[in-house]
Amino acid sequence: MAEHFVQFRVEGQAVYGMMHLPEGKGKFPAVALCHGFTGNRIEAHRLFVKMARLLAANGIAALRFDFRGSGESEGDFEQVTVSGEIADALAALEFLRKQPEIDSSRVGLLGLSLGGCVATCTAARDGKVKALVLWAAVADLKGPFVERMAPEVRDLLNKQGWLDFGGWKVSKAFYEDAAKIEPLREALRYDGAVLIAHGANDPVVPIDHAHRYHAAFQCTKKLHIIPDADHTFARLNWEEEVMKVTLDWFKTWL
Repeated sequence: MAEHFVQFRVEGQAVYGMMHLPEGKGKFPAVALCHGFTGNRIEAHRLFVKMARLLAANGIAALRFDFRGSGESEGDFEQVTVSGEIADALAALEFLRKQPEIDSSRVGLLGLSLGGCVATCTAARDGKVKALVLWAAVADLKGPFVERMAPEVRDLLNKQGWLDFGGWKVSKAFYEDAAKIEPLREALRYDGAVLIAHGANDPVVPIDHAHRYHAAFQCTKKLHIIPDADHTFARLNWEEEVMKVTLDWFKTWL
């Protein structure tokens, strides 16, 4: 297997990533990985590194990348919006399809948490994503991000134009943009094969988000609930299970 750093540009800013290529000569199927809110291309307990290497060991190339304003990519977090991340993911697919080792007709997407919402919208808009996997994906941005905001927090956001989210500067533009994104509506347009994996004890994105996605998708679909698991599958047995079902899905549909 070979791993090398890559970069591509979106709206003049560099997006940095890591490409994982299987042994041998391509053309390989490939998967782009979309990280979560305030995450990066490594993700919690190196989850994306492990998943990408597992894919590559099984003949599927993988591209892990940092959204602009996250990880090492250019831009500031204050500029991050969901629409901007969708633009980055569409550019990642375009970059992948241009690589000489990649079979451009066999490309998939994997998204974790907010990255699952981004991956859903990206797959629907791109129109050529053969297989999609959602991990603990956010199905509704209005509820958690917009409507449940305490009045005093909303006043502060309106007054200063941003909120301090554990050291991350989240802009008013992020919330305004999030209110317009409807992943469940976009899911209706996706016609590939989708696997929805979720931990039964996810304290961040409740499990009903998984059920809502499963109901919304009208294509080939599978719901996989991992008993007791948390938001990022942060136990070795949970991690192993989510990675195995994901690998099986991509092997089947790419």
